[in-house]
Amino acid sequence: MVSSDDILNAAILVVDDSETNVHLLEGMLRVAGYVLVHSTTDPKAVCGMHRQNGYSLILLDLQMPGMDGFEVMEGLKEMEPEGYLPVVVITAQPGHKLRALGAGARDFVSKPFDLAELRARVHNVLEVRLLHLEAKRYSEALEETVRELEASREVVRRQTLAEREVRERELALAQETQESLLPRRLPEFENFRVRAFNSPTRYVGGDFYDFMPLPTGEWMGVLADVAGKGMPAALLSSMVLGALSLEFRARPEPGEALSRVNQLLCEKSLLSQFVTLFLFVLQPSGDGRFISAGHNPAFVFRAATGRTEALESDACVLGVFETASYEARTFQLGAGDVLVVYSDGVTDAENPLHEAFGERRLLEVIRRAAPRGSEAVRAAFVNAIEEFTEGAPQTDDVTFVVVERYR
Repeated sequence: MVSSDDILNAAILVVDDSETNVHLLEGMLRVAGYVLVHSTTDPKAVCGMHRQNGYSLILLDLQMPGMDGFEVMEGLKEMEPEGYLPVVVITAQPGHKLRALGAGARDFVSKPFDLAELRARVHNVLEVRLLHLEAKRYSEALEETVRELEASREVVRRQTLAEREVRERELALAQETQESLLPRRLPEFENFRVRAFNSPTRYVGGDFYDFMPLPTGEWMGVLADVAGKGMPAALLSSMVLGALSLEFRARPEPGEALSRVNQLLCEKSLLSQFVTLFLFVLQPSGDGRFISAGHNPAFVFRAATGRTEALESDACVLGVFETASYEARTFQLGAGDVLVVYSDGVTDAENPLHEAFGERRLLEVIRRAAPRGSEAVRAAFVNAIEEFTEGAPQTDDVTFVVVERYR
């Protein structure tokens, strides 16, 4: 798309043997908002100036001594391989208009000059010219992409065993890079035990989790799921993780921090990229706050009753709507309670019959294992998913975090 700024910043050349006309046209264009306006009274200098500056529009007088506008257009045609002349002719002769259009001019401006007519014709021609250039660049990029794909196919076809081994080593290095985004060791917080698990479907996945002590004496935990797989998802995961860390060090209020991270993602990520996450903040007393940004609900096992409660909110995913706001909700963990946060790769895990693990099985694992603590829940999840999937390849990363308040 071509914006108004693109049009107003386009380079324009005014060519007229009359300095009065040149000054008048320059002034009218600047009043209209154009900022890159050049001029000359020498028609013989036009081709050289266009070669050097690549003007998006040339306002060209047809009647000039020594070299008329038609001769100038012939010289410009030799410089434009596609024959597209970004020329609007200036003439007071009605008979010259059709001749100029036949010679390749895009439009004409009549003398004496009318500001409204000049603005309309210049704007229209510039818009078409810039769209033409944009389409040309897109076509060239598409052709280059096709060439690269064909070259890649040829490389793959000829790839030797040794080359594949090199690629495997590179992928293993990518896996190490992704793993470095996760905490090297799980933290210890007063009154809490934390366990976590991550199994990407490919060498580089899009899920991550992290924990951070806050200046307020609280601590923050987050589990996020970045749309997509492979290196693009890993790079976006790295950006989100870094942004969260910076925001919470500066302002530990969850809603404000997530709003700023969302704005960053809207500015920096691709349109197809977004992030869901479940973020929580806990005090040693068990009082907490949470935000579920487009994420599946977390669950809390209540030791006192043996029941499981869902923690969910209606906050929007990150990276889609720049004006989205995020407001934390409160919850509380009593002694013996267990919080389970997971990515949808857990419930979407499939067995060889393409049946999903589902929320019912997840809740059953929590019900059976949570009374024995966080480590029992972690081990039970891993075993249950392995037994259910029977080694079938998965389409999404499996990630979960378990938090137990033990006193």
